[in-house]
Amino acid sequence: MKVLITGGLGNVGASALEELAKRGHCVRCLDLKTRPNLRKARRLAKVTAAMPGQMEMVWGDLRRPEDLLGAVQGQDVVVHLAFIIPKLSATGVECEAEPVWARAINVGGTSNLIEAMKAQPKPPRLLFASSYHIYGLTQNRVPPLTLADAVRPIEHYAQHKVACERMVRTSGLEWAIYRLAATLPLSMQLDPAMFDVPLANRMEFVHTRDVGLAIAVGVSEPVLWRQTWLIGGGPRCQYYYREIAQIVLTGLGVGMLPEGAFSTKPFPTDWLDTSVSQALLHYQQRDLRDYVADMRSYLGYRRILIQVFRPLIRRLLLLKSPYWCAARRRSRDGRIAIPTEDAHASGTA
Repeated sequence: MKVLITGGLGNVGASALEELAKRGHCVRCLDLKTRPNLRKARRLAKVTAAMPGQMEMVWGDLRRPEDLLGAVQGQDVVVHLAFIIPKLSATGVECEAEPVWARAINVGGTSNLIEAMKAQPKPPRLLFASSYHIYGLTQNRVPPLTLADAVRPIEHYAQHKVACERMVRTSGLEWAIYRLAATLPLSMQLDPAMFDVPLANRMEFVHTRDVGLAIAVGVSEPVLWRQTWLIGGGPRCQYYYREIAQIVLTGLGVGMLPEGAFSTKPFPTDWLDTSVSQALLHYQQRDLRDYVADMRSYLGYRRILIQVFRPLIRRLLLLKSPYWCAARRRSRDGRIAIPTEDAHASGTA
């Protein structure tokens, strides 16, 4: 099967590309031609070189219809992952900081992609990656969330996802939608958004490689189409955010950060009922400790540097927290007293 992945060099994209190539599919990867992406493309080409499938790299921009017409030509399935996200966007610009610009890419780009697909003699099927952020604030509900629950997006990012879901369903194409739980990247850079989630928030994790597996299995599954699916790690990956932060930060050798570094404002994450998607796709193979093991392997010798420079790394991370910085400013002004950072430190790898 011929499969195009938009945003194929991103977190989920790379996992999906590898899994599809492993299963013998011919995968075309569409992404922006930047210096970091050129490096990622070379690395992925090496990884997939010995796999049964083939990888083809094409460069393009979702805002340019002519780029998309060439990219979708001859494809059986399009997996649409390219999206400007709230933090750590590959473009260097956050969705919430520049919502109008981001909408032109997220919503406008999805519209351009759909039109390019419909212009083909035999339009490919479309698998769109959405997010469980679209449910909004749900901590006052009884978990887990289901497809029957209403969506109430509170972020520009989530609003863009809802708009795209609507377009996909009314496109006239064969479509499927995956609403993804929290999919942490295998990356050196920790997302500053980690501080925006209250430690008491419910959050479901799903390993990026399990999402890649769900995509690779799904593209060949006849039952998948014209339906929406919740994709998460399952009951063993349903945590309170405090547990996720503790396991990841301790596992990487940084140690848990002070409570004052994290927001107390409810955040749009929760637990999902993924029983139906798991019964069809059998993708839930990893948990958060597998993610930590993968991150430790990815870091390699740099884990020693984390140990050596641990106090400095902790300090730099805390400076990325607006809540910690605000509390320190209030403390310096004499309005409140907060414990020192070291008093909160706990655990190393």
